[in-house]
Amino acid sequence: MGNLSRSILIVFLLAFASSFLAAQNSVIVSGQDPDRRVITTAVPFLTIAPDPISGAMGDAGAATAPNANSIHWNPAKLAFVNKDLGFAVSYTPWLRKFVNDMSLSYISGYKKIDDLQTFGLAMTFFNLGDIDLTDGAGNTLGSFNPREFAIAASYSRVLGDNFSIGVTGKYISSNLSGNITANPVSDPKPGTSIAADIGIYNKSTLSLFGKNAELGLAAVISNIGSKISYNSADEEDFIPTNLRLGSALTTYLDPHNKITFALDLNKLMVPTPQLNGATSNKSLLAGIFGSFGDAPGGFSEELKEIMISAGVEYNYKETFSIRAGHFYESPEKGNRRYFTMGVGFNHDKFGFDFAYLVPQGQDNPLAETLRFGLTYSIDKKEQ
Repeated sequence: MGNLSRSILIVFLLAFASSFLAAQNSVIVSGQDPDRRVITTAVPFLTIAPDPISGAMGDAGAATAPNANSIHWNPAKLAFVNKDLGFAVSYTPWLRKFVNDMSLSYISGYKKIDDLQTFGLAMTFFNLGDIDLTDGAGNTLGSFNPREFAIAASYSRVLGDNFSIGVTGKYISSNLSGNITANPVSDPKPGTSIAADIGIYNKSTLSLFGKNAELGLAAVISNIGSKISYNSADEEDFIPTNLRLGSALTTYLDPHNKITFALDLNKLMVPTPQLNGATSNKSLLAGIFGSFGDAPGGFSEELKEIMISAGVEYNYKETFSIRAGHFYESPEKGNRRYFTMGVGFNHDKFGFDFAYLVPQGQDNPLAETLRFGLTYSIDKKEQ
C-alpha cells in the first residue's frame, strides 16, 4: 500500500468517535468527493455493486434477468430463475488506483424449492487491506486488517403469473479498528447490525415494433436495520437503507439475438446532513420516513439525492453478451459519475463475466475498477 493511501486510511481509522469514523469510511470507500454534501453511513460496502453483470450496466439490477446475484439486487427476482440450482462468485479489487490490497468478494447461490418458491444464500466480504496504525503523535499502535462482511438468506415466492415478492435477512459485521485504541474513553469495538431487504418484481410480455418483448418492473428497499456503534459511547450510525426502483425492457430481435435496456433510480433513506453539521439522533423509522423531506435545500435538494443507473446488454444465443452503462450522482451529493462496460461468455453450465469502470474526471479513486465473476447453474434434468 502506498504512503498516500496508507495516510488516508489511518486518518479515518484512528478517529474513534463513531460518527466521524462512519462518515469518513462512507466517503472514502464509496469513492465520493468528500467536499460535496455527501450523505454518509456506516458499512457503505453494502451499496457497492458486487457482480460484473450489473456492474457493467451502470449498476442497474433491480429488474434485469434473475440469477444468483439477485440476492443483492432484488430477492423477488429469484422466484423467476429458469434453472433449478445456481451459484455465483465475483471479485473486485477496490480503489486499485490508490491501494493494492483492498477488495470486495461476493458469493451467492440459490435453490428452487418448487415452481413457486426459491431460497438463496449470499456472503459479501470487504477487505480494507493491511495498515500500520499510529496515533496523532506518530507513535505506532500496531498493525491491523480492517474488514467487513454481511451474510444474507433470501426467500422468494411467485404470487401470480407475473408477480413475485422476496425478503432477505442479513447479519452485518464491521471491524475497522480491532482492539487498538488511541483514546481509552472510546473503547473501540466491531460494529454489528441485523437488517432486512424486501422487494417486489413484475414481468410481462408485450409486442414492440412487431417484435416480442418482456418488461420487468421492480421496487426494493434494502438494508432496513439497526444502527451501528463502533465504541462504548451511545453514538450510533445509520446503515445505508436504500430505495431502488427499477425497470428492464428486453426486445427479442430474432430467436438468437436480444437487447435489454435497464434503468434504476436509487435514494438513500437516511438523514441528510444539516448545514450546521449536527449529527442526526433520529430513530431508524424516523430516519427512513424523514429522509424524503429533511434536505436543507428543500425538494430541489431531495431530487439531487436520487442516483441514476442506466445500462444496455446485447446477448447472442445465450452464449455471448456485450454490456455498457452509466451511473450518475449529482455533483452536489458526491459527484460519482462513470461509464461502465463489460462482456460475458456462457458455455454449458458455466459463465464468465467481466466489467470495467471509466470515471468522468481525473484522479477519481474509482478509476480502473475491474470486476470478475463466475456463474454456474443446472436444471433438474441435468443433475
